[in-house]
Amino acid sequence: MNIVLLSGGSGKRLWPLSNDIRSKQFIKIFKKEDGEYESMVQRVYRQIRSVDPDATVTIATSKTQVSAIHNQLGEGVGVCVEPCRRDTFPAIALATAYLHDVKGISEEEAVVVCPVDPYVNQDYFEALKELGRLAETGDANLVLMGVEPTYPSEKYGYIIPADKEKVSRVDTFKEKPDAKTAEEYIRQGALWNGGVFAYKLKYVLQRAHELIDFTDYEDLFSKYEGLTKISFDYAVVEKEKNIQVMRFSGQWKDLGTWNTLTEAMEDASVGQAIFNDNCENVHVVNELDVPVLCMGLKDVVVSASPEGILVSDKEQSSYIKPFVDQIDQQIMFAEKSWGSFRVLDIEDESMTIKVVLNPGHRMNYHSHERRDEVWTVISGEGRTIVDGMEQPVKAGDVVTMQAGCRHTIIADTELKVIEVQLGKEISVHDKQKYELEV
Repeated sequence: MNIVLLSGGSGKRLWPLSNDIRSKQFIKIFKKEDGEYESMVQRVYRQIRSVDPDATVTIATSKTQVSAIHNQLGEGVGVCVEPCRRDTFPAIALATAYLHDVKGISEEEAVVVCPVDPYVNQDYFEALKELGRLAETGDANLVLMGVEPTYPSEKYGYIIPADKEKVSRVDTFKEKPDAKTAEEYIRQGALWNGGVFAYKLKYVLQRAHELIDFTDYEDLFSKYEGLTKISFDYAVVEKEKNIQVMRFSGQWKDLGTWNTLTEAMEDASVGQAIFNDNCENVHVVNELDVPVLCMGLKDVVVSASPEGILVSDKEQSSYIKPFVDQIDQQIMFAEKSWGSFRVLDIEDESMTIKVVLNPGHRMNYHSHERRDEVWTVISGEGRTIVDGMEQPVKAGDVVTMQAGCRHTIIADTELKVIEVQLGKEISVHDKQKYELEV
């Protein structure tokens, strides 16, 4: 099975755990059998592998998410990077060209496209395999998955099939309705449009060439920034006559708000939390190293992270986005391909950060023009390279880098470092990368 997972969004509805780099799919909130927690993207990737160990999985995403993807899924997962955001049609066209021109997948093979973050069971991925088979062996140019609706939702578009068969021709599409109109659609046998579909590579390649002037993947990538923003539904799906829909009646949830996300939590809390006996239907997600005490609360979600603290009625939490849009803040936590960092303190001319490097990984070899840095190793063992000179480091060692000095740190074991940045103009943009042979 060839599967493209669409990974986008800034996840502002799950603030303060999400930000412009850390979207909702990277929040580790789902408890595994071993007691550890995994994120949506880790859960979906694991489920795909359990159904089809040989599946070719490609994640179509923006460059801001690449580090988090490699941090959580490893370096082996396929990633098709969008140079900038241009909506779903350009993203899918680029991913399709990537599969054909870079991965060497035949035009006759089918590709299944779906979001990276559905909350589903194994039967969903069995259905994806069937969707791909229908696209590869059937006559339809597109085969959609239509989810059997469980309530008249206003969040989804609707697919109205021509009949009640398991697989049927699509009669018409409907935009996101109000609740009353959604009830009428459901009476007509409508299905939720969850943005899941399959096609042969050659079909989308042909449609892409009709709408975009490009030769191959590299050419499309170079022209990407100038492409028109347009959704796949509008550019392709709504204009296609030869289209089918396959019904899916299993569990399918979009955990896009705190209210829906807490419904999927196995425990009432992740992280340190204390509830008194008068709490009812209260959930806490706490990423801070301090306890959260809840007393006499009902239908409330509490979330604490370095980005901020949310205390909200669960129903009201769905309306968080305009308030978060007003917050202009330094990103306080991020996962990188080599590990993670967390901002501990910000002053006018300094910033203090806790850095965790995974074993065998290193930062980029880089320099800063407008700040000095001081590293204090607090645990683990590794090596620093400063202006080409390598030296071992361990807990208690201190390394000082002046502005303009090239430097990196390599983790032999898990390595934890306190980094103090010193300067009158501290900026994420003040960074020059260099090649390093190690």
